[in-house]
Amino acid sequence: MKKVLVAMSGGVDSSVAAYLLQQQGYECIGVTMKLYNNSTIGVPSGSGHTCCTLDDVEDAQSVAFRLGIPHYVFNFSDDFEQKVIQKFVSVYQQGFTPNPCIDCNRYLKFGHLYRRAKELDCDYIATGHYVQAAEDSGKFLLKKAADKSKDQSYVLYSLTQDQLAHTLFPLGGLSKPEVREIAEKQGFLNAHKHDSQDICFIPDGDYLSFLEHYTGVKSLPGDFVDLQGKVLGKHRGAAGYTIGQRRGLGLAMPEPVYVCGKNMVNNTVTVGPETALYSCSLAAEDWNWIVPPPDGVFQAQAKIRYSQTEHNASVQVEDGKVYVTFDEPQRAISPGQAVVLYDGEIVLGGGTITEARET
Repeated sequence: MKKVLVAMSGGVDSSVAAYLLQQQGYECIGVTMKLYNNSTIGVPSGSGHTCCTLDDVEDAQSVAFRLGIPHYVFNFSDDFEQKVIQKFVSVYQQGFTPNPCIDCNRYLKFGHLYRRAKELDCDYIATGHYVQAAEDSGKFLLKKAADKSKDQSYVLYSLTQDQLAHTLFPLGGLSKPEVREIAEKQGFLNAHKHDSQDICFIPDGDYLSFLEHYTGVKSLPGDFVDLQGKVLGKHRGAAGYTIGQRRGLGLAMPEPVYVCGKNMVNNTVTVGPETALYSCSLAAEDWNWIVPPPDGVFQAQAKIRYSQTEHNASVQVEDGKVYVTFDEPQRAISPGQAVVLYDGEIVLGGGTITEARET
C-alpha cells in the first residue's frame, strides 16, 4: 500500500483530498503546518481571522479522527518567516509587489513538506489544490483544474519534475460544490467553512501597517505626483501602494486616478489615468520551466495575476531572462508578481516579473 502525507489545513478542500485518497486505497497521514506565530504578524492570540489557528488544527484533527488516520502538526514557522515573510517585506520595501502564496508553495508545501515526507518513507505528498498532474512519455505535466473558476495552477508553476512525480492532486477533476457535497455526506464539520481569501499573515489587508509592525520602522509620508511630476497630495508611505490601485488614495481629483509607478528613493507615488497602466511587454527572471522552451521565439498564453485569464503572447528566452510580448496591451503589469505561461491546459513555466516594457 502506497503511503501519502496529506497537507491538511483544516479547510474543506484538504479534508476531502484525504478522504478521496483513502478511498483509493492509499495509507494516509495527515499533517497541518504551523507557519507563524500571531505575535510575529501583530494579530492578537485567539484571533479567528487567520489561518494556522488552533481552530484550524482542531478541524484538521477532527477530520483525521473521523477517517481513522494519524495527524501531526509540523512547526515550520522559522522557515516560513525566513523564506516568505522576510522576502515579502524586502520586496515591498524595494517598491515591488510580491506574491507570498507562490513562495509558500515553493519553499514550504512542496519544499520542506516534501522532504519531511521522504523522511517518513512516504511515497507521495498530497494537497487540496485545484490542479491536475499527468505523465507524458516519462515527463510530468502540470495542467489546469477541470473547474476553471477554482484553477490554482498559477501559484504552482515552481513545481519540479521530481515534485510532480511524487505529488497527488485529488481535487483536480472536481468542482467546489462537488467537494462540499462530499464533505457534507461524510459529516465533516468544515463542509461549509469559508475559503481563505487574503494573505494569511495580513488578514486585514493593511500591508503598510504590517510592514511597520514587522520592521518597527514608521513609514515616511511622501508626495503623490502626476505623470508630469506635479505634486497632487501626500501619501502614507510608498511601500504601501500597488500598481493599478485606485481605492484608498485619498486624492480629490476630477477624474479617477490609479497608481502607475513608485520611486522608492524619492518616496513618491505616481498616479494617472487608467490608460497609463497599459504595457505591451514584460521581462521576467528566476524562471522555472516545467516544459523546456523551444529555441527562438514561440507562441504561448501568458497570465500576469491569479485572477486573470491568459492572453496570447510571443515569448523569447535570452541571457537567462524571459521576454513576453502580448498581442494586446495588458493592464497593470506589476514587477514582483509572477507571469505564468500556458500551452492550452498545460503549464509551461513561470517566473518573476522584473519590469513592464512598452515594446
